[in-house]
Amino acid sequence: MMQFRDIALDVTWSKIAARYFPEKSASWFYNKLNGRDGNGGEGDFTYAEKLQLRNSLYDFAERIRHAADNIDV
Repeated sequence: MMQFRDIALDVTWSKIAARYFPEKSASWFYNKLNGRDGNGGEGDFTYAEKLQLRNSLYDFAERIRHAADNIDV
């Protein structure tokens, strides 16, 4: 997914998959990120999965912001 190009190398996608998509495997998640269905065909996230991913990234961003806010300067 091109929209993740800016953060792709900074995010551990397997950890995102494990935390926010625990019912799915990391390989399923990587396949979906790359527009594959896991069987060699095309397969994007469903609408519901896209919402789940969006909310996951919002939550992750908030956790990062919280950690940054707690740095005593």
